[in-house]
Amino acid sequence: MTALPFINDKREVRGWMLYDWANSAFSTTVITVFLGPYLTGLIEAQVGKGNTFTLLGIPIAAESFFPYCISLSVLLQVFVLPILGAIADYSNLKRRMMLFFAAVGAISTIGLFFVTGDSFVLGGVLFIVANVAFGASIVFYNAFLPEIASEDQRDKVSSRGWALGYAGDGLLLLINLIFYMVMDKAGQAALAARINLASAGVWWLAFGYISISRLHERGARHQLPAGENFASIGFKQLGHTLRTIRQYPMTLRYLLAYLLYNDGIQTVIVVSATFGQQELNMNLSDLSLLILMVQIVGIFGALGFGRLAERLGAKRTIVITLIVWSGVSIWAKLSLTSVAEFWVLAAVIALVLGGSQALSRSLYSQMIPRAQEAEFFSFYEISDKGTSWIGPFLFGFVSQVSHSMRTALFSLIVLFIGGLLLLFTVNVPRAIREAGNEVPENLEGEPVAA
Repeated sequence: MTALPFINDKREVRGWMLYDWANSAFSTTVITVFLGPYLTGLIEAQVGKGNTFTLLGIPIAAESFFPYCISLSVLLQVFVLPILGAIADYSNLKRRMMLFFAAVGAISTIGLFFVTGDSFVLGGVLFIVANVAFGASIVFYNAFLPEIASEDQRDKVSSRGWALGYAGDGLLLLINLIFYMVMDKAGQAALAARINLASAGVWWLAFGYISISRLHERGARHQLPAGENFASIGFKQLGHTLRTIRQYPMTLRYLLAYLLYNDGIQTVIVVSATFGQQELNMNLSDLSLLILMVQIVGIFGALGFGRLAERLGAKRTIVITLIVWSGVSIWAKLSLTSVAEFWVLAAVIALVLGGSQALSRSLYSQMIPRAQEAEFFSFYEISDKGTSWIGPFLFGFVSQVSHSMRTALFSLIVLFIGGLLLLFTVNVPRAIREAGNEVPENLEGEPVAA
């Protein structure tokens, strides 16, 4: 029998990167571009622009509904994903669980086609299911990174995967944009939006299957103790990890920093289309063009910052991107008044977007103990692509109280600054050694705080 390839196998690495191509369509077409404005429009058609509706006795502003749905979906992930990660590490089910949740997420996304009229609550429910499944699949996807790529290759592999994701969702967005513009002229904009939302699910399902089929399951399956099942073992394993996580103080500190600053990044991504529509009166076609530009520039940004990390190290490169993100928050509050300026701001965001996220992922993969990859990435996934919760809640709350999305966008600076300050205190070589991993040569001697 031929031994399975375990590290730096080109076919498997390319298959792994293809999942970024597959799932990014959901985060861009659904979360960033179409679903927020579509659901907001459905609600406003029922209650009027600027008004609220009541759900379970709670008054909710039309423009705040979608951010609240995101927050709720990720709050559910906080409880679900760590258990799934523990089960995946204990068993040899990681690949199959990844496929299952990718299918659930994709099918739920396809179901958004049927959301019309006053069924916006159904749209919220379908999105919550899809986003929880999306987060679960990404946990297992990220957990494969330290298994398929050696330490010295992870920044490159992660950055290329992110760039491929931009290429994939950019291509689908271009197709959807052309389709939307044609349908809009025919007076069928709402139908076009529904078809585009469903197309992201079809894309995710098709390419996701091809990607996952190229991955190889790793790790010996543990024998279940008498009277136990994978669910009960998952809870026990999670409890053990939570009790021993203090053995990795620098990893924990990095994770907290990431949860702060990436929550801000994800919130900007999520609310950008709704912001352009509500604050700058941009139509969905123009917004789609802008997001398409972000995907194209993002490819070069992800690759460029990946190369910069080879010189400066991932941590220093992430710090540079966070300084830019903080400037974006200030810029949006003090100066952003025109569509042209919004395009310039989006281009700046695009340059740092992929680099900050891809390098955060690869750096974290070096700080986690072996055989616990899925479990540790389940904590990481609490704020990964499209799965933030503090930022959307903060944005939705500030927007509802201040009646200004610009002020709400500015409020996110607390997440960027807080994450940046915490990141400064992370000793990366120490974190890698504490996890029992070897420190790459380009990180040895890195001047960091103790």
